[in-house]
Amino acid sequence: MINGTITVGSAHLELGASFRDQAQRRIQDAANKYLGNLVTASVHVAREGGDFRCSVNMQMSGQGMMSAEALGESVPRAFRAALNKVEKQLRRTKRLQREDRAHQPDRIITA
Repeated sequence: MINGTITVGSAHLELGASFRDQAQRRIQDAANKYLGNLVTASVHVAREGGDFRCSVNMQMSGQGMMSAEALGESVPRAFRAALNKVEKQLRRTKRLQREDRAHQPDRIITA
């Protein structure tokens, strides 16, 4: 369930509508896949020399802010790299929550 706001912006770059839509969709997909309740998310892109720096911040319900930055040759590459880092944080958080559950003796573990 998505009930948060997702902002996509840049101070000195003109980001197209297609990039904004893609970024919002990918953040929504990641939120649904891992922990579900997105409180807020933001994407900020800046030019750094010949590359682009993208920072992605996501806050899920009951969790702290998860943030990552990445540098890329293009805006979409920098965004994908930063989002992959945040997704890794979400995966690890979800795994820790699963491991905190009580022992389930009736569960069959296969190798």
